[in-house]
Amino acid sequence: MSRVYNFADKQAKMSKQSIITLCSLILIMATASCNSQAGKQSPQTYTVATLKGPSAVGMLQYIDSVRTAQNSDLKFEILNEPVQVRKMMIDGTADFAILPMTMAAVLYNKGLDYKLISVPVWGTLYLFGSDTGVHSWEDLRGKRINVMAKGMTPDAMFRYLLEQNGLDPDKDVILDYSFPSHIDLANAVAAGRATLGVISEPYISLAMHNNPDIEIIIDLNSEWEKIEGFPIAQTAFLGKTSLIKSNPQLIERVEREYRYSTEWVVNNMDSAAILMVKYGLMQDTLTAKSSIPRANLKYVSAREIIDEIDNYLNIFYNFNPEFIGDTLPNENFYYTK
Repeated sequence: MSRVYNFADKQAKMSKQSIITLCSLILIMATASCNSQAGKQSPQTYTVATLKGPSAVGMLQYIDSVRTAQNSDLKFEILNEPVQVRKMMIDGTADFAILPMTMAAVLYNKGLDYKLISVPVWGTLYLFGSDTGVHSWEDLRGKRINVMAKGMTPDAMFRYLLEQNGLDPDKDVILDYSFPSHIDLANAVAAGRATLGVISEPYISLAMHNNPDIEIIIDLNSEWEKIEGFPIAQTAFLGKTSLIKSNPQLIERVEREYRYSTEWVVNNMDSAAILMVKYGLMQDTLTAKSSIPRANLKYVSAREIIDEIDNYLNIFYNFNPEFIGDTLPNENFYYTK
């Protein structure tokens, strides 16, 4: 009995020791795992601030691929107005940003440390409305024309073209800034609260969809090119200078993917229209598709077209220096690799 008892007691002790050893091993492994996880830094995420309009349209394939992928190092913010993008640049939360070229020049001249990477949108501004009596620039004399925001690209561009066509913007027409955003102005024209307006796609297609009496009256992009001999370098795609210096591989990848996305949208308008509805840029695919050709999407690296961009900004500088921040940006404005 004594031997049996001692053997059982020994078994019990061994069992207890095994359990203690096992628990110790589990604890060590768990601690090591936690330490390993703690030692790992969260992957860096880079934010792209884009605009709800042609800028976002050209990016849609890229946006969709990033949002459906896992563990992407990019995230996209689709914002309604350039001032929202500007705020993210000022507080440093935007690693990449899309703005009107004139605003990009202003911010650069104020000391914001971003460089111009590319021009992805080449003129999307149109005079549109329900006033059937307007067929030419001269027909605008004495008319009230709504423009979305004083001092912004649509206002500056339209004022310049008025002067080039023999009209004084402060005397011969009435420029009305009652509707401060693209969507506000599009809705106002569609509802008959404004008869003439200057905005860009895809908002014109949206207004025309909501009111069949609305039509495009003057293609401001064609009028500009007729006068100047080159297209409108309207939109700027910018990146943080610090990021360009520290991670040039990321810049090259983003450029490559954004270029591919723009080409994909232009060549696959049915599929692109579906994404426009998916991401809330438009309400229906038919209207979305009709807006793409007028968005003038083409991704061109800034280093390839420095002279064209300088010429574009120089026209605004000569017209009113305040439109670009009182001086032409120097060579450091451009990302040249």
